[in-house]
Amino acid sequence: MGTINQKYKDRLFCFIFGREENKKWSLELYNAINDTNYSNLDDVQIFTIENVLYMGMKNDVALIVEDILSVYEQQSTFNPNMPIRELIYVSKLYSKYIKMNKLNIYSDSIIRLPKPKLVVFYNGTKEKEDTILRLSDSFSDNASAVESDIAVNVKMININYGKNESLFNKCKILKEYSWFVDQIRLNSSYMEISEAVEHTLDEMPNEFSLKSYLLINKAEVTDMCITEYNEEETLQAIGNEKFAEGRAVGKEEGREEGRTQGREEGRVEGKEEGKVEDIERIKQMVEAGIITSDVAETIINNLKIEDK
Repeated sequence: MGTINQKYKDRLFCFIFGREENKKWSLELYNAINDTNYSNLDDVQIFTIENVLYMGMKNDVALIVEDILSVYEQQSTFNPNMPIRELIYVSKLYSKYIKMNKLNIYSDSIIRLPKPKLVVFYNGTKEKEDTILRLSDSFSDNASAVESDIAVNVKMININYGKNESLFNKCKILKEYSWFVDQIRLNSSYMEISEAVEHTLDEMPNEFSLKSYLLINKAEVTDMCITEYNEEETLQAIGNEKFAEGRAVGKEEGREEGRTQGREEGRVEGKEEGKVEDIERIKQMVEAGIITSDVAETIINNLKIEDK
């Protein structure tokens, strides 16, 4: 297994679609999603908040075309909480927009903001259909009688190779990216990750526009892929460890049943302290580049669920 990189790296998706030098690909993706035909690269403003981790999360790609703020996320694991995350992302992006344009939110005149369009590009191994993820699905059933004043809808699109051909026909680079991910996934089932990347690049059709760009940046691409494709293994290993710990704690709790309340309170406090330490270790793993923020969030959420 290749050595995981020791610095936080942008995902391959961001590397392709979120860079200034690749604005033509960003615009191609935008046109495909919105069924538009913009061609002037000056219309595209890359608006991603760079090098900022917020609550363990980092936005992949944000761009403004005309008066539309598009927020794009690539997900290799299904996350029904994306509307919550997107709400956080957009609030920070709007703060950036207001500051950059020196808008006065205390003015007696309404300020104008770009309209947000939120998209998740899913390419995980579990079968998922295109869907709309809604913030309202996260609201308590006890509050169903009261209408919410906030609505957030996120379009999730399955971009696994062989899916959404109509979208791929509109955006060739997205199709080439999907092919690349699919082939690495296949090759890594019987090769080391670094070897799988090398082999996939060699086998990539020469007519793919993406090939020359990936070859030029081969070292960085390989480094990113090693990080991304070790996430699932890392998550599984941590999950197994937590399961074993939970089983041991369960047995101990059974033996301790009926003992004094003071010991019970001590056990609860100790468990809480242990959870805090676990979360801190997970954050350190994100900072070290061992796992990405998406994996860290999944682990932390699982810890919280176990406490319920």
